[in-house]
Amino acid sequence: MTKVLSVLGSTGSIGTQSLDVARKRGYRVSALAAYSNAELIEKQAREFKPETVALVDEKAAADLKTRLADTDIKVRAGLEGVCECASEKNCDTVLNSVVGMAGLKPTLAAIEAKKKIALANKETLVAGGKLVYEKADEYGVEILPVDSEHSAIFQCLQGCYDKKQLKKLILTASGGPFFGKTIEELKNVTVENALKHPNWSMGAKITIDSATMMNKGLELIEAVWLFKMKPEDIDIVVHRESIVHSLIEFDDNSVLAQLGLPDMRIPIQYALTYPDRFESPVGELDLAKCGSLTFFEPDYDTFKCINLCRKAISLGGLYPAAVNSANEQANKMFREGKIGFLDIYERSASVLEKIPVYDSYTYEDVMEIDALARELVENY
Repeated sequence: MTKVLSVLGSTGSIGTQSLDVARKRGYRVSALAAYSNAELIEKQAREFKPETVALVDEKAAADLKTRLADTDIKVRAGLEGVCECASEKNCDTVLNSVVGMAGLKPTLAAIEAKKKIALANKETLVAGGKLVYEKADEYGVEILPVDSEHSAIFQCLQGCYDKKQLKKLILTASGGPFFGKTIEELKNVTVENALKHPNWSMGAKITIDSATMMNKGLELIEAVWLFKMKPEDIDIVVHRESIVHSLIEFDDNSVLAQLGLPDMRIPIQYALTYPDRFESPVGELDLAKCGSLTFFEPDYDTFKCINLCRKAISLGGLYPAAVNSANEQANKMFREGKIGFLDIYERSASVLEKIPVYDSYTYEDVMEIDALARELVENY
């Protein structure tokens, strides 16, 4: 039976690579959604012939409707349109690669529609992990990780027959473009400097997050939810070559690692084909050509965003959501040239002291904290 996908965030880096996997595997695509790139999503729609496409931006959606007027494809607008794609009746798997907090509501919609979820939107779990897993348990929905680090841990855990024997998870980090730099050296870095990632080709927001290492902090929070681990049982190690994607350690100090070329199509395909494996969409890893593999302790004094995220998930409630939204806003302001690179941490950290405490929360609470955190960052 042919797998049928709904790809959310289809015009971004993960989305386009997901469609490449779908193309190579011969999967059908019943829905596509993105933010505003009408030209690219039109090309995707004409190739894959989905039933529904959506753009968040209303003006772009109107343009897309005109572009696809000669087809039977339904064109939807706004976040509700994305949610319609997430619950498209003909699809069996939703790949969510929407950037940022906007990915939470479509994830919840997909769960309610009882779709299998391949999750590449880490903010979904960072901001609303409790909501997502309560709903996933209620509807019996499987959530599989797409991020290379979480996919690596998920793959390693296939060799763990008793989770009680698991000692800790070890997330690897490339260190980004500023590995080895001091705080003094980071004061005047530009957006152009921060977008020069050494190993991965990603969108602008996540590339800046990699430069601040906020990305690794968010991944730590995501791992807490995905693998039901305590924050103190998750370590981070800088691995510049991005060949070892993450590791797990057992009580007897044995360590399992997953290795592969730094290409997102490997974890994307595994999330879509699990538990089966098929011919790789990328080349074979040649360790002899790799030569040395290096590992370093993160510089927590310079890249403070990791500790900020660890503090937020340890506090629990909506502290992770607040940090995530604060970072999204600060990241955006840095890319727009409104603040400096180091201000991303300073503004994000300031938010933790100013939000109310929530023992339990609703989707509406998450969105209220989202708005409050962004406002606090703007008015810092």
